[in-house]
Amino acid sequence: MSHNKLQGPIPASLGTLQHLTSISLARNELNGSLPDSFGQLSELSYFDVSCNRLAGSLSEEHFSKLIRLNELHLGSNSFILNVSSNWIPPFQLFELGMNLCNLGPSFPTWLQSQKKVWDLDLSNASISRPIPLSNQYIQLLDLSNNFFSGPIPLSIGEFMPYLSFLSLSGNQIIGPVPPSIGHMRIAAVIDLSRNSLAGSIPWTLSNCSHLIVLDLGNNNLSGTIPQSFGSLRLLQSLHLRNNKLSGELPFSFCNLSNLETLDLSYNRLSGNIPAWVGAAFMKLRILNLSFNAFTGGLPFELSNLSSLHVLDLAGNHLSGSIPPTFGDLKAMDQEETINKYLLYGRLAGHYYEERLVVSTKGQILEYTKTLSLIVSMDLSNNKLSGEFPKKLTNLRGLVTLNLSSNCINCSIPENISGMRQLGSLDLSSNKLSGVIPRSMSSLSYLGYLNLSNNNLSGVIPFIGQITTFDASAFNGNPGLCGAPLVTKCEGENQDQGQSTIDQEEENDNGFIDEWFYLSVGLGFAVGILFPFFILAFKRSWCEAYFSFVDKIVNKLGLARRGATNGRNQRG
Repeated sequence: MSHNKLQGPIPASLGTLQHLTSISLARNELNGSLPDSFGQLSELSYFDVSCNRLAGSLSEEHFSKLIRLNELHLGSNSFILNVSSNWIPPFQLFELGMNLCNLGPSFPTWLQSQKKVWDLDLSNASISRPIPLSNQYIQLLDLSNNFFSGPIPLSIGEFMPYLSFLSLSGNQIIGPVPPSIGHMRIAAVIDLSRNSLAGSIPWTLSNCSHLIVLDLGNNNLSGTIPQSFGSLRLLQSLHLRNNKLSGELPFSFCNLSNLETLDLSYNRLSGNIPAWVGAAFMKLRILNLSFNAFTGGLPFELSNLSSLHVLDLAGNHLSGSIPPTFGDLKAMDQEETINKYLLYGRLAGHYYEERLVVSTKGQILEYTKTLSLIVSMDLSNNKLSGEFPKKLTNLRGLVTLNLSSNCINCSIPENISGMRQLGSLDLSSNKLSGVIPRSMSSLSYLGYLNLSNNNLSGVIPFIGQITTFDASAFNGNPGLCGAPLVTKCEGENQDQGQSTIDQEEENDNGFIDEWFYLSVGLGFAVGILFPFFILAFKRSWCEAYFSFVDKIVNKLGLARRGATNGRNQRG
């Protein structure tokens, strides 16, 4: 009865079904506590009530006669385990899931009696103290988001050579990454992120030839990236973000043809961004080399990365111009993006969920489940000069564009309105000149705009989407005038500029007024007669017709309201 919408408490009477061997009530909306009577089901081998709203204390009585139990899934509830420290369960489990339950503060000692467990999920379980070694046959181990302290046991790889999924992320672990992890030769996912690990990255990790995901991000690791990583040919996601790594990008990375995510941001990497990146990573969706010490120009070969959704090279020492070929990035030219969860290493219900920190709309945000909807290019905080390539406006699917804090010295392209999906545009702190294109007002998804600290001039085209931004978006441009700035335009330029805008809007308004009333009249007449004609043939045609009329009326109403608001603001 899993994956339904069952509500209310679990009936205690279920505990009287003595011959019951399997109970699956996962992913419902059950609440209340778990009845003590379940401890009497001596034939029960499979018990799954995960992903509900259950709570309460679990005592030894709940498990007293479960001698045949081998799979127990209580996770994603609010249970509190309350058993004595010397309790020995009557069962031997193969799988145990108690994520998001309260098992702490100490690691449950009774687990040491479970010699057959191969799948153990105790993530988010409020456990502290050092990580124990209890079962050499375990294959999936998730202890993430707890309060484990101390180092990773140096012999973990030798003691647990059959691990295929290991997550210790989000703890307080210190010390080095044990070289013995290289003995986990069948590991597909190793996630040690968000700890305080120090020292160098052991080259022995390259022995894990089945690795799909390696995440060592947000630690204190130092030294260089091992050249031996080039042998990890199945690797799809590599995160080394926010460490103290130095040196150049290893040439051996050109062998990682299956790589989809490469995040090396916030390190001390240096040298040029190699041109071979554009030839080696044809499946790459995310390239984040931001806030390092890379120098040189932007290799035009990056435009060959046809699957690239996120390009983040911000915060380096890159110079030269932006290659016009960046406008050829195919994945950024797609207006429709399907939200596909980026999940890797799916193993018996476990997986690694891709995550990425993105600078957008003036904020630093972390994306997970909606990450595949992010289409972003961030080249900010470099030394780039030259023009804003007109071909860049071909990127119709781009959602975030940040070129701020460079030395770009040109005008804003008039055809910037072609970037129809743009939601965040930051061109601040450059040397942009000329006027703000009136076409920018048609970017209907634009929710963040920063053009401050440039050399822009003329009247701000305060219409359409531009009216949603305050003065901070335009400050630091001495030649700009008009709303929303307090600086009023002077003389003939202001009169001509404003009158041009007024005249164009009046023309637009007249057009809207005429067609609005004409459409209402025609719609009234046709709306009475036409549906009866349609109904005589097919009902689905009638429904489609009314849907069409609704859309037209809504659009006309919105257009008229927009025109009226524009006149009121000027008045």
